[in-house]
Amino acid sequence: MAASQVAVIRGPVRKLYGRVRVPGDKSISHRLAMLAAVADGESEIEGFLEAADCLSTLACLNRLGVRTRLEGGRLRVSGRGRRGLEEPADVLDAGNSGTTMRLLAGILAGQPFFSVLTGDDSLRRRPMDRIVRPLTAMGAQIMGRVGDRFAPLAVRGGDLRAICYRSPVASAQVKSAVLLAGLYADGPTTVVEPAPSRDHTERLLRGLGVHVETRVDAEGGFAAQVTPPTRIPPIRARVPGDFSSAAFWVAAAVVHPDAEVTVEGVGLNPTRTGFLEVLDLMGADVRAEVMGEAAGEPVGTVVARSSKLRAAEVRGSLIPRLIDELPLVALVACFAEGTTVIGDAAELRVKESDRLAGVADGLTRLGVAVREEPDGLVITGPAGLAGAELDARGDHRLAMSWAVAALVASGETRVVGAETVAVSYPGFWETLAELAGPVARLRPA
Repeated sequence: MAASQVAVIRGPVRKLYGRVRVPGDKSISHRLAMLAAVADGESEIEGFLEAADCLSTLACLNRLGVRTRLEGGRLRVSGRGRRGLEEPADVLDAGNSGTTMRLLAGILAGQPFFSVLTGDDSLRRRPMDRIVRPLTAMGAQIMGRVGDRFAPLAVRGGDLRAICYRSPVASAQVKSAVLLAGLYADGPTTVVEPAPSRDHTERLLRGLGVHVETRVDAEGGFAAQVTPPTRIPPIRARVPGDFSSAAFWVAAAVVHPDAEVTVEGVGLNPTRTGFLEVLDLMGADVRAEVMGEAAGEPVGTVVARSSKLRAAEVRGSLIPRLIDELPLVALVACFAEGTTVIGDAAELRVKESDRLAGVADGLTRLGVAVREEPDGLVITGPAGLAGAELDARGDHRLAMSWAVAALVASGETRVVGAETVAVSYPGFWETLAELAGPVARLRPA
């Protein structure tokens, strides 16, 4: 991570207009790199996200004997086949990336060697027992700190047995870890979730010819089943733009009184676009159009304009489909007429930071009437935002959310931890300048 920075922004900015493209999807970049590593032959991936989290995945793959070359967003991977990874001579450092640790653990569970996964301070506080339980049920030996709940994780993999795992949480990372382990099982492996989570892994596996079935089971759960293949072919794919990155500019446009922002080439997978559904409930002027496909994903354009907003209730099955955008839902709610309730979102407490506490603290500092609940937030609007000092708490999504808030707040806002945007969106400050002009000044903390 770069040296600590503070972004100083004086608002409100006069207008927000422009057309932008966002970097490649982080979730898909991770998955493509991992699948390419266990494919037979040379894979080529265009639009790979060159951000800290995805670079952590590549560094781990390199330690497993996988040769990768990344130049200008084009990633070439020399795949070693399903069982060709090498035992690493040192620990595998996932940095700040939960996706790297959890999904790679699924692949390592099926490898006949010993490995250790660790990460930064934040990642070592995030729950890993949610993947340890199913992977050990499949036959892997995994140990971690505090009763196998936290990293570092020591993994001794090998032959795995097929299971049907009923997950207590709807989590794409948990589901993907088990499905990737299922590539090495002795039969079809099934994961059942209480609500649909993002389905990038299933789409990518199908595109590679792996047999994947999805269905609603007899108890109303959402099941995904993978049948282990004999081989994985090399990959040729382009990564769509990251919807979670696009969401910052969409949110900025709908809350600003003079704005129109168009985001092009962005992924519009319906398991990721719950934020658009919430904005529709709130009366926002947003239009999304699918115009093609990349890496098995629908891709298109989103146009967002200044909007008159109303409060909404956000909970239930919507939450897994906008889990990364919930800080933006809270921010948009500040400009909506009435009281917005966000519930069933306790998962935000175990992200890169406790995002519920972080959002509540930041909005309070901005002058918003917000109440923190055990599993959500209650926000009363509309509120006039006043510039304040806001702490990103080491969380890239909070840093970018506070930058969006600063565009419509009166007076100077200081975003402490501005450097964290590099985790998922290295060009964030440059794109902000494209839309609003040179309004942000980055200074050493």
